[in-house]
Amino acid sequence: MTVDKGIFIRNIYYMLSYAFQILKQEDYQQVAGEDFEKIHDLFAEILEKGVSRQVKQGLYRAYVPMQEDLSVIRGKVQLNATIALKAQHKQKIACEYDEFSEDNLYNQILKVTIHHLIHAADVSAERRQKLRRLLPFFGNVTLIQPDHIAWNRLIYQRNNRNYELLLNICYLVLNSLLQTTEDGNYKLIEFSDEHMERLYERFILEYYRQHHRELHPNAVQVDWNLTEQPDQTMIQFLPTMQTDITLQKDGKTLIIDAKYYGKSMVQNYSKETLRSGHLYQIFAYVKNMDKDNSGNVSGLLLYAKTEEELFPEGEPFVIGGSRIGARTLDLNREFRGIAGQLEDIVKHFFT
Repeated sequence: MTVDKGIFIRNIYYMLSYAFQILKQEDYQQVAGEDFEKIHDLFAEILEKGVSRQVKQGLYRAYVPMQEDLSVIRGKVQLNATIALKAQHKQKIACEYDEFSEDNLYNQILKVTIHHLIHAADVSAERRQKLRRLLPFFGNVTLIQPDHIAWNRLIYQRNNRNYELLLNICYLVLNSLLQTTEDGNYKLIEFSDEHMERLYERFILEYYRQHHRELHPNAVQVDWNLTEQPDQTMIQFLPTMQTDITLQKDGKTLIIDAKYYGKSMVQNYSKETLRSGHLYQIFAYVKNMDKDNSGNVSGLLLYAKTEEELFPEGEPFVIGGSRIGARTLDLNREFRGIAGQLEDIVKHFFT
């Protein structure tokens, strides 16, 4: 199933604005008021605003490992390499040291994405020109290959928090998580992707935080309901149970496990079923949180629906006295329809 391009692009913006509150700041207000026909045009506009702001504040610097043959010792001497230099009659010392530099992975990703968007046909000429004006500020930053980016090395902290939104945009641009269909519309790509799943989880959590504070939305860690105290050397081997979204009100708790998959159901012999691993996971969360077996803790698998797919939308199962449900959040509709689905979940489990 596909949707109007304008609707789809607005939905992406809304999801990003909930997940990253920085989009609500004054610099980005102009973006919210525009209509975009091309998804990369939206990304180019957000990046231009965000990178311009970052340039004014100064590009993020980090310690970068360097290796260089020097006349004097700096940092750690590489003994074997230095011996090799002496054998070549070179009066140099091979040194390894850390340099506080703009030429780090964070800025390298920004630079290669800006290059990509400058050469993208579906970015307006005006925005391409704005992006070109930013490149001189990246003169000391290496232009890397997109397929060499180690995304799992990115760590956000107080002094680079503004980069989180920008690098999530870069990821969407460089990894083609958005495909164009035969009729020119857009759809989310059909595979499980850890990066996109985190954005999906964060969007849902922040939606409830903004609109339902009375439910105390949070991502909480569930303790194992251990009936006997185990050997302390063994307890470290128990996996951590971290919920995506937990809602609580009037003694009731709902644990939502957000899943971003191309297909929610899997073929199991002659029939389609829920993914067993997902069902086991949500059941474990519910039963370990409901230590008294009160039945007041429920679980919901919430899949992102991006394609036309038959899904058994119905009442939750009651397993061991606890309600365990599964449903989809249809992202291929106007955002008010997406919000309506999230509101229905609250009504279903808390009224």
